[in-house]
Amino acid sequence: MPRPEKVQAVEEIKHHFSVSSTSILTEYRGLTVGQQQQLRNSLRQAGARYKVLKMTLTRRALNDLGQHGLDEWLTGPTAIAFVEDDPVPAARALMEFGKQHENFVVKAGLMNGRVMGADQVAVLATIEDREVLLSKMAGAFKGPLSKAAFLMASFTREAASVFSQLLERKEEEGAGRAASDSRQEGP
Repeated sequence: MPRPEKVQAVEEIKHHFSVSSTSILTEYRGLTVGQQQQLRNSLRQAGARYKVLKMTLTRRALNDLGQHGLDEWLTGPTAIAFVEDDPVPAARALMEFGKQHENFVVKAGLMNGRVMGADQVAVLATIEDREVLLSKMAGAFKGPLSKAAFLMASFTREAASVFSQLLERKEEEGAGRAASDSRQEGP
């Protein structure tokens, strides 16, 4: 029969995985406490929480959640970065930290229920931030929309010009008839 503290720990780990859109497994072997704190700070700024967990409890929590794809990476000194929102800044922070510290290794990840290898986490880190992508999309939409607005405005400008020319002709014709009518009436 499992001990209550282990059951509670498994529930907490399940909660971390269920509220996170992305979880990235890392090996932190050989890092000093200061380096680990530096990593935690950079991940906190990127919107992630970095947890060192017991692998047997983590494996049990993932099995309870029906996720068996990470079992091969749940060995050795493993810590997990849990990301609730945009995973790109956290992946970028992990990859940059790994470039500076050769002992640090990104093992794998879990994004929206799909397992990612370390190479896919590296690709995720190269994607531009959400705000940058949204502004690029807005710019891409703005170009055609402003062209369409200009085109629609040109229809109204051209229609106004045509109507203006028609009015001028009518006025000229009206003035021309009035002059010819006055000549025909004579003295």
